[in-house]
Amino acid sequence: MARVRGDGGIFFKSKNPEALRAWYAKHLGIVSEGDQGTGFRWHQADSPAKDNFTAWCIFPASTTYFGDSRSDLMVNYVVDHLDAVLEALREEGVWVDPKVEEYDYGKFGWIVDPDGNRIELWEPLPKREKR
Repeated sequence: MARVRGDGGIFFKSKNPEALRAWYAKHLGIVSEGDQGTGFRWHQADSPAKDNFTAWCIFPASTTYFGDSRSDLMVNYVVDHLDAVLEALREEGVWVDPKVEEYDYGKFGWIVDPDGNRIELWEPLPKREKR
């Protein structure tokens, strides 16, 4: 079973998210859509997702979205079968967050690596047939 097939997002904390968003917009052309950040679109022929993108978002330093991680960075990886991947990781002794969240754009789960970094795993929704 393949596990990770791509990057789904890059998330990091800042003591001054508004100023950091402005810096990235000015110097690198990465313009945030408010607090939601932005997305870099890409295409992968065999992807089950309708619209593929890598999310990019700056969170306030006080965010709880990173769980107990002391790291200021969290990476999101795309997987095909979230439940199977999480089960395999549990069996291998990896800490897996017991919660899984489902939205209209996919399912999310979280693990922690040996250095204490929180990692988000995302299973995008299957492509919808055009009518």
